[in-house]
Amino acid sequence: MRKTSFALALLTAAVLTACGGTDPRPGDQTPKTKFTQQVVFGDSLSDVGTYAVGGVALMGGGTYTINGDATSVNPELTGKNYTTLVAAQLGLPAPCAAQTGLEGSASTNPALNFSVPIKFNANCFNYAQGGARVTDPYGPGNKKYDRPGAISLGQTTVPVVKQIDNHLAKVGGKFSGTELVIVTAGGNDVLEQTNELKAGATTAGGTALITSLIQQLAPGTNNPATAQATLLTTLQAEAAKGSSAETIIGVAIRTAAGLGNTPAVANAATIGATAGAAAQAAGLKYSTDHAPELVAALGKAGAELAVYVKTKILANGANYVVVNNLPDVSIAPSVLAESADTQKLVATMVSTFNSQLKTGLGEDAKVLYVDLASVSHDQAVNPEPYGLSNTKTAACDLSAAKNPFGSSLVCNKNNLISGDVSHYMFADGVHPTPFEYALIARYILLQMSGKGWI
Repeated sequence: MRKTSFALALLTAAVLTACGGTDPRPGDQTPKTKFTQQVVFGDSLSDVGTYAVGGVALMGGGTYTINGDATSVNPELTGKNYTTLVAAQLGLPAPCAAQTGLEGSASTNPALNFSVPIKFNANCFNYAQGGARVTDPYGPGNKKYDRPGAISLGQTTVPVVKQIDNHLAKVGGKFSGTELVIVTAGGNDVLEQTNELKAGATTAGGTALITSLIQQLAPGTNNPATAQATLLTTLQAEAAKGSSAETIIGVAIRTAAGLGNTPAVANAATIGATAGAAAQAAGLKYSTDHAPELVAALGKAGAELAVYVKTKILANGANYVVVNNLPDVSIAPSVLAESADTQKLVATMVSTFNSQLKTGLGEDAKVLYVDLASVSHDQAVNPEPYGLSNTKTAACDLSAAKNPFGSSLVCNKNNLISGDVSHYMFADGVHPTPFEYALIARYILLQMSGKGWI
């Protein structure tokens, strides 16, 4: 992968121009292809402001990186993602969000208002949305997953397939053939699938915990049959509150003691350890049993994206389509915080998605398949040649006091961790910093040059 690093270095001069620097190369640098516009479909990696409204905008956020032009603090803190940099390098207008708005909590306090009417912007062609999946309309952050009583952001998460349809409806059903079309998706399919797996494992573990406690405690009560029913009702109610395993165990011991099993108090540690082990085993079994389903789901999503590129984009007149594969999410801070088994599972999901995507696309002169997975993995294990100073820590302070959503969506120069984070790889648990976005832009432009498009 050292060759990749060298290739990126070769393109530094080209992107310096896009970032506002000077291009030291002599001669005419006019692109070989005169693109008329940039059209983008995808998720938060490409989103340029779908949710930059209401309270999000007032918090100084709106895109998934370190928001805002903070070049006065550090030249690398541009606040730009890769689509903006690529457009600038190609002499195209800065991309703007095709749809804006939120469907979250309403408030008379503007800073807490996340209910903003959906607006469709006729002259904007970046359809990418944070939380968007390939086909499923319900991605992370969608109001479907609201928790009772919690502040809701209400992301619209329009899937890529619908984004493409929306564009075709806007332009009369056909691409002109002179656009640069960029497609990037799959990350939210990984995140939502793993979230559902964790939820299922938690439920399985919770059921096993309660079952073990009842099995251990009911026989020692005055009336075991009645005690079983009482313990079940009591512990299920406690679990419904979201109580921890330790709390549930404590409630079980006290309830059983009140029903005549007084020795349970003295044996609480042993009883709790046995129940905890049962819960852990059940959760692990659930994860192991259902992991293949997640891998299959990602393979299906990758294959579907390839079909959409071919039947909805190429078949409708597009001649220049950049398809970025899914970066190696397994090296992101949020995934590194999980177990080794989860990291391996995520890596397998990513590789399966990318394999199906590449196979489905096949060989087509109008498609440029960009391997962001290999580059992102190399950056994580070999950061120095890329100029990266940190590939494991989020640059944004994600604590509730500084960042109520724990996301780079509302991250800016005012809520970063201490120290120089300008060359960090990640803004939050999964999204790039502006510097990392510049590396992505360089690599895409390099591949476009190799394709003969620029």
